This record gives sequence, structure tokens and C-alpha cells, in this order.
Amino acid sequence: MKMRLLKYISKNVAIAVVSTLMLSSCLNELDQLPIDPTKTTGDQVYQTEEGYERVVAKVYAALALTGQEGPAGNGDVGGIDEGSSSFIRNLWNAQVLTTDEAICAWGDFGISQLNQLQYSAANPFIEGLYYRIYHQVSMANEFLRQSTDDKLAARGQEDIKENIHAMRAEVRFLRAYAYAVAIDVFGSVPFVTEADGIGTYLPEQISRKDLFDWVIDELDAIESDITPIATADYGRVDAGAVAFLKARLYLNAQVYTGTPQWDAVITETKKLIDAYDIYEDNYQHLFYADNNNSSIASGFIFAVPYDGDKMQTYGGTSFLCFSSTGGGISPDAIGLSGGWGGNRARPQLIDLFQAGDRRGYVDGLDGTFFDSGAKEIENPALYSDGFGVMKYRNINSDGSAPSNKDFVTTDFPLFRLADAYLMYAEAVVKEGQGGDKATAVSLINKLRMRAFGNASGNITQSNLTADFILDERGRELYWECTRRSDLIRYNKYTSNAYLWAWKGGVPSGAAVSATKRLFAIPAKDIGANSNLVQNPGY
Repeated sequence: MKMRLLKYISKNVAIAVVSTLMLSSCLNELDQLPIDPTKTTGDQVYQTEEGYERVVAKVYAALALTGQEGPAGNGDVGGIDEGSSSFIRNLWNAQVLTTDEAICAWGDFGISQLNQLQYSAANPFIEGLYYRIYHQVSMANEFLRQSTDDKLAARGQEDIKENIHAMRAEVRFLRAYAYAVAIDVFGSVPFVTEADGIGTYLPEQISRKDLFDWVIDELDAIESDITPIATADYGRVDAGAVAFLKARLYLNAQVYTGTPQWDAVITETKKLIDAYDIYEDNYQHLFYADNNNSSIASGFIFAVPYDGDKMQTYGGTSFLCFSSTGGGISPDAIGLSGGWGGNRARPQLIDLFQAGDRRGYVDGLDGTFFDSGAKEIENPALYSDGFGVMKYRNINSDGSAPSNKDFVTTDFPLFRLADAYLMYAEAVVKEGQGGDKATAVSLINKLRMRAFGNASGNITQSNLTADFILDERGRELYWECTRRSDLIRYNKYTSNAYLWAWKGGVPSGAAVSATKRLFAIPAKDIGANSNLVQNPGY
């Protein structure tokens, strides 16, 4: 199934059709035409239905790929190097490295800021995520301008209108997802849609609540046009992705808008619970190179595909595998050609797991965690401090390895059914109507049966508390870009209610300013756009 999407999003094909977009914050060019006029024009691209498909593929591809000079060249946003400019890599840095789940030994400027929750408005990794978000928004806006009914009529393409409407719904979803990340990470941000013209101008800033409302309205609007739930080709979005994104937004509605919406979480997650199932009984296989296999991927609602031969990048799952390999972990055991010795687990992540939970095995190269001899982190700059994490591997579920060990073939599951189960359970515990605790317990036990291989880890209704669900999210979803948002929702991210190693720059952890619940809008954009107001504390 992976190849059905890769037909168009392999790097060379996508880039030949749609050029990379440099988002120069100095010019605030948030809506440039993503077509290289020296190679092809918009009218040439959109001559056929296949041309539209190729542009849609580019919007998808930008979640995984970067740059047009090869995996070691310049990135396609803001002049950041290719590997560091990846959407998944920067999202992971923002959502995982700033929490109790991971710490990085590298000395790159900005890494220690993330490790210690002391980030500034000049952090290059947060800046990279910001411009990657607007790269997605910009490409989506241009496709939507070029695919209106009026444009189709002018090109004599009324016969493909129905298919184009479905593509537009996908692209509107991808733009909504980009804005949803902006809501979570930055709060109030510049706002541009296809209704805004192309050229240099200063976008207006939209409030966090207003953008939340706009994204929800946008997702509601596309439900009738997008592919029905659980029917999309692998790697593409359908109504299941719409329900999942709405559920995640509603899950954090109190943080984003000041008003909780637990009932809405239950409504949306029920759609997913009824439409999908989990067939794979080995948790580790979810993060192996053949995780696009139909039985393994049955619990994936939306995954970002990678292919070591056709989609080469130093971001994405290549970053997750290579950066966490070293310090006694054999690269060959992970299906790699080497290791970068950067990311590993903080001790608090290891402590979440109890004996028998296969999601958190500490068992040499067979485990998901590797005992380096020092669980505690005395020196963040030493990769040997802290256990290794082998959740993501470039090997297949049968033990074989892909032919390419320099780039990873493992897909990144952006939306998983397991997360929907846990969202449902949290909403029930937090007084959402329309759900029930017995169902919530049953769903969680389905995950724990897979984790333990038997019923020994099962819970009862008396165990189903808000704190238990937070911990279970940590066990099931670690290193999947959810932890920062979860800790903020539970008021444990910046406060002294929960401390972890090197939080606040202190070995045992310390509270930090509540302003760190949002990242700064990049300083260069604040300086260039008089319409923008910086987040407090920066």
C-alpha cells in the first residue's frame, strides 16, 4: 500500500513538479506561488488531473521531505540545513525533547534550551517548526486557489470536478493540521488563507481561540467531501483523520480557549472506535520498517510514509533511529549503518513502566530500552548517561532489514487508534457525557493486553483516574509527539507539580515560568511584521 502514495511523493518526482519554497521571514512571503517559473508554470502543472494529484502529493510530501539538493543539502525553509528542517524532526524536538521523555547530548545551539525548558525567541529548532508550518499552509493555499470551480471551468475541466473536490478536502485538512500544530505550539499566529493574494504583505495575527474555532469549522466543512472514514489509501487522509484531529483539538480545548469540551472528545473518538480495530499484537512492530503492512497499520489513522530508497532525508524516522543509536546499541541490530549518539530516555520515562510491560522492556538489544549502565543523567552532554531508546527501528517484523541502512524505511504514525482510546477514556474521567467508564476500561485493557501479552496488566474501574491515564499515555505514546501537550493539559509542564531530570536546568528538576507553555514566534518575524505581538515572556 505504501507505494500507492509514493508514486507521486518520491522526492525527485515531487520536486520536479513543485519547487521548494523559501519562507523569507524578512519579506513575510507567506503565500508565494510554489511553482518554479524557470521550470514550469501553474497552468502547465494543472493541465491534467494527474497534475493536480502531483501538487497534492507535494503537500503530503512536505511532512516527510525537505530540500531539493539531496538529503545533505540546504533545506526548503528559511535556509536551515536539510536534516534539521524536517517537519517531523522539529515537531519531535518541540513536543518530546522538552519533556520527561527524552534528552539530547548534542551541543548544537538551541538543544540545551529545549532540554532544560529555557528556550528563547531565537531557538533554531522552534524557528524551523514555525516556518515548516507556514510552508505547508502556503502550498495548500496555492493549490486551493488553482483548483476552484471557476479555474476548472476556465480550463475546460468540469469532468474532473468531483475528484478535485475530494483533493481540495485533503489539502484543506493538511492546512488545518498545520494550523492545529500552530495553535498548540505558538498560540496566536499569522493567519493566511487562499483568499489572501500572492505577494509581499504583512499577515494579520489571529487569536488562539479564533484560530481554534476556524480549524474546527474547516474540519466540519470538509467532512462531506473527503473520503469516508477508514477508506483512504495508506498515507492519505479521510474522515477518520478529520475526527481524530477534532478530538485532539477538543481534548485540549480548555488550554486553547478556556472552555473544556469533553463531550465533543467522546463524540469524535466514538467514530474512530467504531470504524477501526487493532489487529497487531506486538507493540514493537508498530515502529518497524514494514509498519505499513495492513495488519500492523490497522491501528494507524494517518501515517507519514518513509522509504530508504525513494524518500531520503536526515529528518523523520531516520533522525529518530540514528539519533538514538550509540553507546553500546549495535547499529546493525536496528538496521542502520551507524549511529549519531544524541537522544535517549530521561529516567522518569523508564520509571513509568512496570515489569512485564513490553512497551518498556529493558532487555539488551531485544528491549525497547537499552541499559547503558546509567539510568540517571548526571551530565546531559554525555550520551552514556540515560538509557537508550530503540522504539523506532529500520528492521522488518520478521527480523530482516531493508536493503538501505543509510536511510530509514519506517513510517511515522502521526495519528493512532490507541491515542483515540486514551482520549475517550480521559474525556469520560473528566465528566464528558455520552461515554462510560466500563467502555473506557475495556479500551485501555485492549492496549494493556497487547503490552503485557496477557491479562496481568489489566485494570479495573477503580484504577481509572486522570493521573493513571496521563501515565498510560506516556507508556503507550512515548516519543510520538504528544507528551508536551499532555503535561500542559495536566498543569504539570512548567509547574512544580511534576519535576523531571534537568527541567529548568536543575539536575533534579525545577519549575519554570508558565510562559514556557508556548514557544516564541521567531524574533525575525516579530521584527519584520508590525502586526505581530510576541508571546509573553520572550
